[in-house]
Amino acid sequence: MAAQAERVMISERVAPGMLPRVLNSFDMTIIFVAIVLFIVNASAIQQAHQAAFTYWILGFVAFLIPGALVTAQLGQMFPQEGSLYVWTQKALGPFWGFFAGFCAWWPGILVMVATGDAVVTIWQFIDTGGLPKAWEQGLVILAVLWFSAFMSMLRLRMTQSYANWAVVFYGAGIFVIGLAGILWLIGDGHSATGGWGTASNWNIHGNQWTWFGFVILALLGIEVPLNMGVEIVHMRSIKKYLFWGSIVVMVAYLWATLGTMLALPASKSAGATTDILHAVQVGFWGSHTFAIVIGIVLLWFFVSNTIVYNYSFSRLLFVSGLEQRMPSQLGRVNEKTKVPVYAILTQTVLSSLFVVAIFNPWVSGGNNQRAYWLFQAAVTVIWCISMVLLFADIFLVKRAFPEKFDEVRAAHPYVLYACGVIGMLASAFGAYVTFRSPWTSLFSVGHWRIWLAVLCGVSVLAALLIYAISEYVHRREAPTATMTPA
Repeated sequence: MAAQAERVMISERVAPGMLPRVLNSFDMTIIFVAIVLFIVNASAIQQAHQAAFTYWILGFVAFLIPGALVTAQLGQMFPQEGSLYVWTQKALGPFWGFFAGFCAWWPGILVMVATGDAVVTIWQFIDTGGLPKAWEQGLVILAVLWFSAFMSMLRLRMTQSYANWAVVFYGAGIFVIGLAGILWLIGDGHSATGGWGTASNWNIHGNQWTWFGFVILALLGIEVPLNMGVEIVHMRSIKKYLFWGSIVVMVAYLWATLGTMLALPASKSAGATTDILHAVQVGFWGSHTFAIVIGIVLLWFFVSNTIVYNYSFSRLLFVSGLEQRMPSQLGRVNEKTKVPVYAILTQTVLSSLFVVAIFNPWVSGGNNQRAYWLFQAAVTVIWCISMVLLFADIFLVKRAFPEKFDEVRAAHPYVLYACGVIGMLASAFGAYVTFRSPWTSLFSVGHWRIWLAVLCGVSVLAALLIYAISEYVHRREAPTATMTPA
């Protein structure tokens, strides 16, 4: 009982009185799709040929589906603001709760840079030769980031309605990508990529396990919508968004990968982000104009996607402010809009600093790319660490809260335990293969591992230092009155 009392969080009592309940099942599904479904990954994985489908299915079975079941159980047990932060504190106490929350929040800073970079890449497809200089690209990414901050600081209901429309059009664009491959197959009579009947093309080879890490990266973010747990209208939305969101993600990745592979020869793919748009052009009878239309839809999505990342990840920073692990200002909301504006501004500033560091006139193009890929790989490793903790939580909350565990059972306990074991192994292996092989030829294997270890180590040390400072401050301060909801 004493251990459970220690794990009662300030945010549990305060956040429900500060934030309005405005998100329904459809909203939560939209957030899930926006966070998890990066359809440009269907371009990158073309180099794996037909084995791409094997890797996708393996990722669905070993990571996405187990993650959805475990998240459903934890989310229904503790439908609070902060998702993984709360669940891990319940399972392991304040330190691990903060550490898990930090590892879940920190990747969002760099993923917002990645969505801005996707906007730049698609812009360059639409406007051939546009934005040739790194500083020009950086300005576009900064514009995307600060537009996302502006939209995120509006009332959540207004911002979410805007995001809903963007994701619906995004879904239509993905349908067109797959359709392009089917039209090419019908018109030409054969697939642009051969070898569909060769069994070895579908097999996983020992030197290609990096693709499994790539698939794990493509599926990260299952728990992110529950960062806004107290803003959900009905708790039944948790199971619904995890079910329908997972279905949409699985179908969309397979459909877009198939369409691109049918329309373009995988043997000639360089894994370019815009392969999916070239596939649309080829499939729709060489119409560059039509491909540009789909490109504009995808560009709009990635601008809007940055908004979804900004407001959903800001809730983790908001909870850390309420828990007084970070400055308490981060735990405040705007009186008019009822959103954590200081948390949104803080993480936008941090993302902007990374943009300035990577995309500036004083760094050569090769170093720009080195820094970008290193930071994105570090994101993958750190996010995978947080997912190991998420899957481990299923065992620990069962031990700490057995009655509550049985009350909201999302699946048979043995199924949940199996999901926990499989998910931990898949997450850890995803982090391992990211270290194992460079994502770009700009690095040797040795330099890649060293720099990646340095970045991940600095990130972990930052989390430890912040927690240590907060503990020191707590011990020095006199006890204060308990905060209560407004």
